[in-house]
Amino acid sequence: MPWAFFLGGARKGGGYDAAPQSHPTRRMTMKAKKSKAPSLADYLQKILTARVYDVAQETPLAPARGLSRRLGNQVLLKREDSQPVFSFKLRGAYNKMAHLSAEQLQRGVICASAGNHAQGVALGAKQLGCRALVVMPVTTPKLKVDAVRALGGEVVLHGESYSDAYGHAQALERERGLTFVHPFDDPDVIAGQGTIGMEIVRQHPGPIDAVFVAIGGGGLISGVAAYLKSVRPEIKVIGVQMNDSDAMLRSVRAGKRVTLSDVGLFADGTAVKLVGEETFRLARELVDDFVVVDTDAVCAAIKDVFQDTRSIMEPSGAMGVAALKQYAERHGLKGKTFVAITCGANMNFDRLRFVAERAEVGEQREAIFAVTIPEERGSFKRFCELVGPRAVTEFNYRISDANQAHVFVGVAVANREEAHKLARGFERHGFATLDLTDDELAKQHLRHMVGGRSELAKDERLYRFIFPERPGALMRFLSSMHPGWNISLFHYRNQGADYGRILVGIQVPKADKKAFRDFLETLAYPCEDETDNPVYRMFLR
Repeated sequence: MPWAFFLGGARKGGGYDAAPQSHPTRRMTMKAKKSKAPSLADYLQKILTARVYDVAQETPLAPARGLSRRLGNQVLLKREDSQPVFSFKLRGAYNKMAHLSAEQLQRGVICASAGNHAQGVALGAKQLGCRALVVMPVTTPKLKVDAVRALGGEVVLHGESYSDAYGHAQALERERGLTFVHPFDDPDVIAGQGTIGMEIVRQHPGPIDAVFVAIGGGGLISGVAAYLKSVRPEIKVIGVQMNDSDAMLRSVRAGKRVTLSDVGLFADGTAVKLVGEETFRLARELVDDFVVVDTDAVCAAIKDVFQDTRSIMEPSGAMGVAALKQYAERHGLKGKTFVAITCGANMNFDRLRFVAERAEVGEQREAIFAVTIPEERGSFKRFCELVGPRAVTEFNYRISDANQAHVFVGVAVANREEAHKLARGFERHGFATLDLTDDELAKQHLRHMVGGRSELAKDERLYRFIFPERPGALMRFLSSMHPGWNISLFHYRNQGADYGRILVGIQVPKADKKAFRDFLETLAYPCEDETDNPVYRMFLR
């Protein structure tokens, strides 16, 4: 095939703050002559001859069938999470190290990393028989630190972000005479990552409309874009950034590298304050568009990937999927073929609690409200009737006012419009409603703090109930209650199990004790009396 085929063709389609639409190879070649930086042709040659497969494997380009049906587009996942170190990073790290001299390898290598690059360097050093010193931020998940040590890497924890660790690694490099293996801003590292683009084109020779790539320092997107724009320039390359770690997008907007004062740490693999010089040059010239995603969207994407693959991505690994969903919806696209690179799966298990909590909101399947209802008998039941057959995902309430009750409630919905419709229905029936679905304070903190002592909770009995998680269980409970008993406390959160656990405070006059016992027997839900629990008396009584 003629070499001109690989370098021909103009880039199609405009991008958000993208460079002017002209031939990418000509732009890159002209700039390369001035700065002696590698041209696009140089990168193509480097990628085609990269040494990555001593340690890396060709990963599947797998269909996400469930997500494809939901979106009406063909979604393919480039499964870099299935690499031996559960991330793409070993490609670039090993390609760089394989090009070092014997003398350099004998002295040893050093790197700075938020975790995944560190594992690639440690595995590469083990393969090549050299020492590897790794500087990692103190915020790096323990899972990644332990993985580096298990591969034989020496770990130094320093700073709160990659940039902090990078500065310390540079000092140690000079002090100890080691060779620095950059996680992204090095042509050999970029070329190693570019082999992912090469595999995508080989594995799917048919039409591809866009490839979605998470951006931290920019090594992955630079390598993938360099290859795709050389051989398939019609494929759009879409960069993905977290809304609290968007150094590349800000740099492209400004026309120069911008340093962020701080970065979010949820997607720690892309938490970079300053992108590389070479990666900025390549991304500015070759990336067609950018999509910014938030924490909730990434949590929903982790769930999407799990449902299709039964694999759990780390936040950075799911960013491409989150952006793909957002991009397709925003542009109303159907019948397209999209690729998302699932670039890592080094997830701390403890973080799954947070991911599960936020995924429903992220995919707009849960709405959260603060609803004010009259503090009178029957109003609680009337409110539940308005919720109707919808699943209640959370319910927090504590009696605090003689006239009004403030309820924190989560409801499963099909989409955001249904949430708005539900809120309007509450309002029409006299229940003042505040939509908290996008309120970070409510989602992160207040939902766990609703409650406290109340002088109004006279004759209160506290019970823990186990409810079957099925529609109507809550209404059955309320319908069985004596109309003279008032619910003074209610706490429930759907945990995804077959049974829900609910804490209920019920004001039962002493004269009604027998009737209350009869009620519990009739209800036939397993329960535990917690009225004499000292924790209840300390914090709620």
